[in-house]
Amino acid sequence: MLTYIVRRILYSIPVLIVSTFLSFTFVSLAGNPTSLLRSNPRFSPLTLHHIMLQQHLNRSIPVRYWFWVEDIFTHKLGISLSTLQPIWPDIVRTMGHTAQVIIISEVLALILGVAVGIFSAIKQYSFFDYVFTSISFLGFAMPTFWLALLLQILFVDIYLKWNVRIFYTSGLNSPGQGTWSLDRLQHIALPIMTLCIISFALYSRYMRASMLDVINTDYVRTARAKGLSEWHVIMRHVFRNALIPIVTIAALNFGGLLGGAIVTETVFTLDGIGYYFFQKLGALDLYAVMAYLLITSVAIIVFNLIADILYGFLDPRIRYD
Repeated sequence: MLTYIVRRILYSIPVLIVSTFLSFTFVSLAGNPTSLLRSNPRFSPLTLHHIMLQQHLNRSIPVRYWFWVEDIFTHKLGISLSTLQPIWPDIVRTMGHTAQVIIISEVLALILGVAVGIFSAIKQYSFFDYVFTSISFLGFAMPTFWLALLLQILFVDIYLKWNVRIFYTSGLNSPGQGTWSLDRLQHIALPIMTLCIISFALYSRYMRASMLDVINTDYVRTARAKGLSEWHVIMRHVFRNALIPIVTIAALNFGGLLGGAIVTETVFTLDGIGYYFFQKLGALDLYAVMAYLLITSVAIIVFNLIADILYGFLDPRIRYD
């Protein structure tokens, strides 16, 4: 297992290098990263020239990429070109806020999605199955931004009509409130609800399909013929093997969301890494954008590796020797 993990990490290095180089090239060609600074009267032409020399913006793209890679290890992702401040503190702050929303929404979506998927497969073509199949298809069909805006409008209308504040529709917390408080939960509840509904639709459908693939196999019929209870057959023989596709989907989804739920954070103006990326991309802040893309790439690679490792525990037939 250790050899497999090391080999996968080594394979990931060239993939990461190629993907970040292509991203760096495309973002660099999108426009002049100092355009925002040029419009600021506080920066003289001499200061702008000094910034370009300091940040190597007058060099070719491969050379600038090399200096960016060097900054990753020596200066913790370098300096933001729009604020001239270190990028690392902003990444740590926004990543923490994003993690709060993502972890809660994904845990809820997984628990509900897996439970509903199992019951829908067991009660195939029942009223329960039809109802949640319809809900899942509706969740698939709804764009994330539309669902987020719909929830905002709904709870704003509730507040305006009844003067009842259930959830806040923007921001992370009210002034003077702590990181973990009822006020923070009221602020992040709608983003959590948005991501949970979308992910729930995904997990419930995949879990149902995976359960139906396994539930009629020969070894499940043999387990029933031995006299085992239906609950024991489902949980011991069907559920474990049906989880393998869900592990893949959850790992990819969690890795991508952890990199930043851009649409959700932008709609709710959450100070998360997705909203941070959206702002920096609009300002053509090359190094801040690359910091986001690097973290997203690493998160996807790590969670793919975690999924592969979990396969061995879920299915004894899978070996990495």
